[in-house]
Amino acid sequence: MADVVTIPQNLFYIIIAFIAVIGLIVALMQWRRVRESQTNVMFLEKQAELRKIELVEKDLESKRVLENVIPLPKEQQERLSDIRKTTTDFMHKAGYLHSEINERVTLLETRTEFLKLQKLLQDIEMKEKELDKRTKKSEGSDNVQAVTGIKGGK
Repeated sequence: MADVVTIPQNLFYIIIAFIAVIGLIVALMQWRRVRESQTNVMFLEKQAELRKIELVEKDLESKRVLENVIPLPKEQQERLSDIRKTTTDFMHKAGYLHSEINERVTLLETRTEFLKLQKLLQDIEMKEKELDKRTKKSEGSDNVQAVTGIKGGK
């Protein structure tokens, strides 16, 4: 019969123990990774909370600064309002001048385009005249040849 390979019982227990130890090591490593991930998530949550608190504190501080505006003396307030008025006047004037410039540029472009078109029209008219002269000459010479041909034929 066929020889059946048998493993001694002690060796069998050693192999099973080795597989169990490897499984236990893998399980412990995975558990450690999970714990580290949980710790990192908690740390990031705490950082997000601290950032939110910091933003709220900055917002409150800016509101406090706006509420505690130091009142300026009347003379400085008048100067400030004059400065604001002149600034808005300059802005309006700059806008008006900008629109005037754009309008004039458009007008200039239109004029130059019109002049170009006029020149092209003159060139076309001159070429038409030359063409008419050529066609009249060729018609005249054809008529002369036709007349001489008729006379010569008689």
